[in-house]
Amino acid sequence: MKTYNLDETHIIQLEEKNRKIALSTDDLHVWYGDNEAIKGVSLQFEENKITSLIGPSGCGKSTYLRSLNRMNDEIDGTNITGKIMYENTDVNSKIVDVYEMRKHIGMVFQRPNPFSKSIYGNITFALKQHGIKDKKQLDEIVETSLKQAALWDQVKDDLNKSALALSGGQQQRLCIARAIAMKPDVLLLDEPASALDPISTSKVEETLINLKEDYTIIIVTHNMQQASRISDYTAFFYMGQVMEYDKTRKIFTRPKIQATDDYVSGHFG
Repeated sequence: MKTYNLDETHIIQLEEKNRKIALSTDDLHVWYGDNEAIKGVSLQFEENKITSLIGPSGCGKSTYLRSLNRMNDEIDGTNITGKIMYENTDVNSKIVDVYEMRKHIGMVFQRPNPFSKSIYGNITFALKQHGIKDKKQLDEIVETSLKQAALWDQVKDDLNKSALALSGGQQQRLCIARAIAMKPDVLLLDEPASALDPISTSKVEETLINLKEDYTIIIVTHNMQQASRISDYTAFFYMGQVMEYDKTRKIFTRPKIQATDDYVSGHFG
């Protein structure tokens, strides 16, 4: 198996004119007990762009993604240091209201996880929990969210139908609609199409491309074709750190690091 120089990295900075950074990390470390899963990652995510996180299994990309809205807090023995900056606030600070923060940094998981409720009830559940009770307002949010997730035309006449009766691809788009109903600024997705067939995957990808007009999207994917199709930027993770971060077309056509070149060309390991 090949070995790579972990000191050889290429990470672009996005602090340029007319580029707004929606979210960033500064020297982020994640420990699971004695295991350092993330080793000082500093990245910036541009507003209204899609960024893909790629890398071999166990490289830390999903751990990093879950850290961005503190999902790793719920794992016993986890210790996280460094900064996660959103709107001039370090969301890794202990004084931050995690549940309030997650309204702004939403998450969609690998496997569709609709609630055992109606389609309508899935989208309105969190809204009602946050005090929105007006039926007209809820109806408008449900319609808007389902339209943004490219699901409205398929379900508009069956909103009281169980979400569990939808196909896998429809369930995943419902979960995206549920996440964006809260109007987050940032949407995190952990391999959202890995359990879907090619047609459903294509529809999810089309949905994400349309959503970036209103949201900043960060997606973990093991699918190189998917990363090259939908993302503006790509970060290559290896052994808990970022080896290379650049515009997607450069990562896939002119990578600076040998490890990146080997990975995207299928010669890794």
